[in-house]
This record gives sequence, C-alpha cells and structure tokens, in this order.
Amino acid sequence: MGNPYQSMRVTVTRIEDVTPQIKRFTMALPEGGPMPGFSGGGHVIVQMEDGGRRYSNAYSLMNSPEDRSCYQIGVRREERSKGGSAFLHDKVRAGDTLTITTPNNLFGLREEARRHVLIAGGIGITPFMSQLHELRRRGADYELHYAFRSPEHGAFRDELAVVPDSGRFRFYADSLGQKLDLGALLGRLHDGAHVYVCGPQPLIEAVQDAAAAHGVPRERVHWEQFAAAPQGGGAFSVVLAKSGRTVEVASGETILKAIERENAASVDCLCREGVCGTCETRILEGEAQHCDQYLSDAEKAAQKTMMICVSRARGQRIVLDL
Repeated sequence: MGNPYQSMRVTVTRIEDVTPQIKRFTMALPEGGPMPGFSGGGHVIVQMEDGGRRYSNAYSLMNSPEDRSCYQIGVRREERSKGGSAFLHDKVRAGDTLTITTPNNLFGLREEARRHVLIAGGIGITPFMSQLHELRRRGADYELHYAFRSPEHGAFRDELAVVPDSGRFRFYADSLGQKLDLGALLGRLHDGAHVYVCGPQPLIEAVQDAAAAHGVPRERVHWEQFAAAPQGGGAFSVVLAKSGRTVEVASGETILKAIERENAASVDCLCREGVCGTCETRILEGEAQHCDQYLSDAEKAAQKTMMICVSRARGQRIVLDL
C-alpha cells in the first residue's frame, strides 16, 4: 500500500475543441522544463477546486511519451458529470493553472505480447494515442479498431487517418451502419496476441465475453475505464478496528461515503473511481467484492486489501484496518 502519486502545478497552454463534447487540454510546467516521464497508456489525476467543492478525475495522457515538453489529455463533458468534466469544459481557460498528479500506468503495453490489438469506443481512444507512439517506436505488430457514434463524434479520427501507419486502423461509425464484429475479430486472434479495450462499460464487457467465448486467455485481455463502478448490492456493516466503531453502508452507497458521512475515520482518496490506490485498506475479517482497476487479479483473490471508494463487502459484515 502507499500513494504512488505526487502533486504538481501546471499551466494550461492550449485548449482545442475536438468534437461537440470533447476538448483537448495541453499542459506544461509554469517554469518550463521537462515533464516527468510516462509510458503509453499512462494517466494523471487532475485535482480541481470550484468554490467549496473539490473534484479529482483521472485522464489518460495522449501525447508521445518521448515528448516531455507537455502533457495532453482529452476530456469528454459527461452528461451526468459529477463536476470535474463540467468544470474543465466550462471554467478552465488557456493560461490557467491546475494541480495534477505525476503519472501512473495501469494500462501499459505488455512486453510479452507478439501482437497488440487495440479496441476503442468513443473517448476510450485517448490511452491508445500515447500507446501508438510507443508501438511505432518499438516496431511492434499492432492494429487499432475504433468505434464511435457518428463521424462528428470520432475524436482524433482525422489525425489518425493521416499518420504513416493508418493502414493498421479501422474505424466504425454506428450512424453509418459500420459495426465492429468482435466475434470475427477475436475469433481470428493468433497465439501471442494481447487485446486492449477502453471505452464504455458495455463495450468492455462485450470484449470480455467475446474473448472468453473464443478461448482467449483472461491474462491476454486488458481493459481500462475511468468511471466509478455502479454501486449495486445490499446494505452491510463495516467495523473500523482501530476505533471499534461500526458504520452502516446503505445499498448504492460506497464504504468511503458512509465513513465520511459518519465522520468515522480520515481516509485519503484522490480519484474515488478505483484507479489511484490511495484508499487501499487492509481487510481484517470478511471478504470484499472488488470493483477497482488498481489491484491485480491475484491481489483481489488474496482478499488482503480493498479500495473502499468503489469496492463492497461480500456478505453482511467486513472488518477493516481503520
């Protein structure tokens, strides 16, 4: 456990309208100089303050990892925004400063892969933008499949269409009747290929299901989604071992929110979406229903720790080291 992030101040040097809902933000250090390095698929967490409200959203870095003069992120204005994407779209201007974290990567390219199959849906194209730079540099074998609602919502499609390796890319506009056939794609996946998917939850689940149906091993399928997992399941009790307090977590409520509601303990959490790892908490009794993207499958199976911002108890009671 531990916080892998450090905070830093950056200046927004440019804001571009990419689609009716997506903007690209370019950020650099106020004093100039190189940004901290990152790898393809890496992300930062943008920490925002709007009056008395605070937001923390994770965004994939889009520019080449070899270009350390700036960071670029693509931000979709969510219709049901919790506040972060609306703040960036509506209130941030070129010349403003923001607080972001140093990069981390939960969606890196696998060194053992002999071929990389990238599947993007909508704003899920963003982590692949930096990965494509890395794949070109490596001279790797790869292909990109990018599905979006309609041509005007195909963010960065025009940029991708003119790069030297554009022959490796396939675009699918739903409004034009262009469908991504996951069964056909994953059915012809050769040994040694790894699949990466980023986008809406239904696309991620469809890729997972198609991969399983065609016998693609789970360890060769990777996904990323920067959105809090839906809070399903019934109510349960959380016992805080250090204080002895018991907190009741309602159906649809997170452990973190319940603890904050009762002011029962102080817990750090940057993202509230199960990706940063800062709220990782030891499990002393009981088991977790893991909903995060931070822990590995082996760590989840071990039931030693959990991310209390999104994960829940598997049962009526869980005891945590808080």
